[in-house]
Amino acid sequence: MLKINDLHVAYGESEVLHGLSTEVAPGEIVAIMGRNGMGKTTLMKAMMGVIPSQAGSVAIEGSELAGLKPHRRVAAGFGYVPQGRAIFATMTVEENVQTGLSATGETQVPADIYELFLVLLEMKNRRGGNLSGGQQQQLAIARALASRPKVLLLDEPTEGIQPSIIREMARVLRRIRDERGLSIVVSEQVLSFALDVADRVLVLENGRFVHESPRASIDEARVSKFLSV
Repeated sequence: MLKINDLHVAYGESEVLHGLSTEVAPGEIVAIMGRNGMGKTTLMKAMMGVIPSQAGSVAIEGSELAGLKPHRRVAAGFGYVPQGRAIFATMTVEENVQTGLSATGETQVPADIYELFLVLLEMKNRRGGNLSGGQQQQLAIARALASRPKVLLLDEPTEGIQPSIIREMARVLRRIRDERGLSIVVSEQVLSFALDVADRVLVLENGRFVHESPRASIDEARVSKFLSV
């Protein structure tokens, strides 16, 4: 579903991603783990075309996305939930989700979006800025799903979210995968969340993948060492 091949990304003269390669299968959830500053957000932004890559390729179902603007990548199949959520605080919940419809040509929010996030249905006329952090994260995911993506990218989705909401988020992401057949890539520092949601874990350190393991046989102690400061 998603293939990243020899991806190099630099800020000025400083290269921060050093030839990353991986593949994500249809319906697979992959957690990319690492401490702050290891390159997780840079990888997400590069996949979305928010920042340019110097070399390498990103493809969905074999279609190369290199050189495409972010909105073209959404049309090609990416859904993106950035770090910090980036919802529109002065717009209502409904209006926020509607901004994700531009890639589909639809004008009404599909009912199945609200079925995933019933709290958003109850609050659809409330301004996004008045929602709690966990509710805003649900709103950001709903907005991304409105574009009918094939691959959902979530950058640090547990940041600033209370533990009970984190557990619910993991359940919802698995449900989204199971019901919609999406592939999901999530960047994360919280190991318990990654173990709860992911089929496979990749560890990113200093711009390189240094460890990979399926969830069933993961060495939690080893991964924890990569995450410790």
